[in-house]
Amino acid sequence: MTDENKLIKARIRELQEQHRELDSAVDRLTLETIPDELRIKRIKKDKLWHKDEIARLEDLLFPDIIA
Repeated sequence: MTDENKLIKARIRELQEQHRELDSAVDRLTLETIPDELRIKRIKKDKLWHKDEIARLEDLLFPDIIA
């Protein structure tokens, strides 16, 4: 495994952890008496960015090979 691959995998783990934290934040906010919908929407947008970035980095590690 190359150093670049190790760095990519480490970054993926960081992003996955951040994604989980954002997910927990959304869960907490939705339990409030009056949920802050704008804040929830922003966090969900952040979650989507993290998910897309994880997918992009995983594609660098495991590119699709067309047979």
